[in-house]
Amino acid sequence: MAHIIVVGYWLGSDLVINSTFRYVSRTASLPFEERERLMDHVMDVDQHVRYALILQVWLGTTLGALLGYFPGGMWLAGTAALLGIAWLTLVEFTHLLRKSPTGRVLGQIDRSIRYVAIVAAILIAIGTLLGYFYLAGWLAIKLALFAGVFLSGLGIRFELVRYFLVWETIKAKGSTDELEQRLRNRYASSTAVLVVLWMFVATIIAVSVLKPG
Repeated sequence: MAHIIVVGYWLGSDLVINSTFRYVSRTASLPFEERERLMDHVMDVDQHVRYALILQVWLGTTLGALLGYFPGGMWLAGTAALLGIAWLTLVEFTHLLRKSPTGRVLGQIDRSIRYVAIVAAILIAIGTLLGYFYLAGWLAIKLALFAGVFLSGLGIRFELVRYFLVWETIKAKGSTDELEQRLRNRYASSTAVLVVLWMFVATIIAVSVLKPG
C-alpha cells in the first residue's frame, strides 16, 4: 500500500510539472517575468518527484528486508531509514541553496549518490542472475529496472541543463523565434525521457504484481 501511495504522489507531481513546463515553454507571448515565476513553481514541485524516488528506494529496501527478500532484517531496515532521512535532507538543502555555490556542490553529491545507486542495482541484479546472490529472480529484474529509472531521471536532468542554457539566453538577450523553437525542442526531448522513465515504472509495477521467475 505504501508503495502505491508513493507512486500516486510521484505521478501527480510529474503531471503538474509537465503541464506547467509545457505552458511556460510554448507560451512565448507571456512576459518573461511571469514565465520565470511559473518556472520557479515548476522547480518547487519537482522536489516532490525527488522525494518520491528516494521514498521508493527507502520503502523498497525496508520492506524487502522486513519480508525476508533481502538479508539483514531489522539492521538493514534501520540503516535504510537513516540513509533515507539523510538523503531527503540533502535533496532539500540542495533545492534551497540551488542558486549558490554550496547548492551546486550539494547537487554534485546528490548525483554521485544516484550513480552509486545505479551501479549497485545493476551489479546486484547481474550477480543474482549469475548465481552470486540469493535473491528472487523477479527482484533482480526489479532492481535492474530501477536502475533504468535512475538513469532516466539523470537523463532528464542533463536535458534540463541544455534547456536552461537557452532559457538564460532568452533572459539576457530577449526572445526570438529561433530561441523559442530551441526551447520547445528541449521541452520535447525532456518529455520523451520522462515517458521512458514512466515505462520503467509501469514495468516495475507489473513485475511486483506478477513476480515472474
